[in-house]
Parts: sequence; structure tokens; C-alpha cells
Amino acid sequence: MKFPLPANRYRALPLVVGLFVFAAMTLILGEISEDLINHEPLTVADARLSMWLHTHNSHLWTTVLWIVTSLHSTAAVSCIAVVIGLYLIWRRRPYWLAALWLSVFGGMLLNKLLKYGFHRARPHFNDPILTLTSYSFPSGHTMMATVLYGVLAAYVVAKTRNIYRRLLVVLTASFLIALVGFSRIYLGAHYLSDVLGAIAEGLAWLSLCLTAVYSVWQQRNEKAA
Repeated sequence: MKFPLPANRYRALPLVVGLFVFAAMTLILGEISEDLINHEPLTVADARLSMWLHTHNSHLWTTVLWIVTSLHSTAAVSCIAVVIGLYLIWRRRPYWLAALWLSVFGGMLLNKLLKYGFHRARPHFNDPILTLTSYSFPSGHTMMATVLYGVLAAYVVAKTRNIYRRLLVVLTASFLIALVGFSRIYLGAHYLSDVLGAIAEGLAWLSLCLTAVYSVWQQRNEKAA
């Protein structure tokens, strides 16, 4: 994880930002969870949006979004993470390897635990596009897309100082995450709150992983200096 060493007074900034993002996203996830448990207006918006998308689907969009969602299954994301991990091993980037695999594979486990904790039923339609029997909240596909594209965006941002390239990378990652999330709602696999909760979960977990790995990297560099 080769970051340019910042001045001493700024070395703690990434840690502060990481912990702030973790706290903020955890709070958002908690608020969404509370809305679901108490059946607040968010659940009504969930049902209405899901029904509207289901009644206005088209063959073209169904095909396109089916491909999008298939490319972000557990198996697909796992394969992507392994391939990128092998590249990082070849490039001798052990800290980025740890950040990637901890974010992705640890995130998968965390998502499973949350699903079993909330055991929310998936959307139900008389003529469903997808038929799934697992739990709905939070969306696994969206969470995996969030940590995968998030850690890749962090890697690229750390490798370049060009502000426009950094902005482009962040916007591209955000678009891909949103696209995966939308595909899950459109196909009737999840509600909007499932997707929003998954993004919050993913960002919280990602920020925690990056902060932990960065902290270890910083301490070892200071000892070696």
C-alpha cells in the first residue's frame, strides 16, 4: 500500500476520515433498520416503487439488468477479487491485498449475518422475474458491489494525484454501485431500503477495513523510518 507519506500533522487525517465515515454509515444503517422494524413510511415507499417498476418492466431492460446483476453474484465477485488479489501479489502490494480480501470476503460474511438477523422477506409478485427464498435486507449484490468498487476506487485514487482522474474514478464507482442496486430493485429481488441499507453497510465496512489496514501500514512505516 504505497501512499506518499503526508506531513506529520496530516498523517492522522485518513484515520479520522475513515472512522467518521464508519460512524456515519453505521448510523444511517441503524436508522433504516429502525424504519423497517417499526414499519415506518419508508416501507410504504418500498412497496410502491417495487410495484411500479414491476408493472413497467420491459424485455430489453430486464435482459440488460439481468446481465448486470449476474456479473455481481457472490461467485462472480469472488472470482474478480481473487484475480485482482493475484495481481496485487504479483505487484507486491500486501496491504492492498489485505484491504481487498478483507473488504470483499469479510463483507460477504457480515452481510449473511445481517440477513439472518433481520430475516426480512423479499418482494412478492404474482408473476415474478426472479424467485428467491433467501432473506432480503440488506442486499448482498449491492453490498458486494459497494466494497469491491469502493476498494478499487481507493486504490486508483491513492495511485494518482490528478484531481480530475480521482473524481472520474469516484463517479464511475458510484455509478456502478447504483446500477447494481437498481438492477436488484427492478428485477424484484429487493426493496429500495434493502439497497440503501446495503450501500451504508458496505461503506461502513469498507471504511473500517481501509482504516485498519492503513493504520498498520502507517505504524510499520514509522518504525522503519
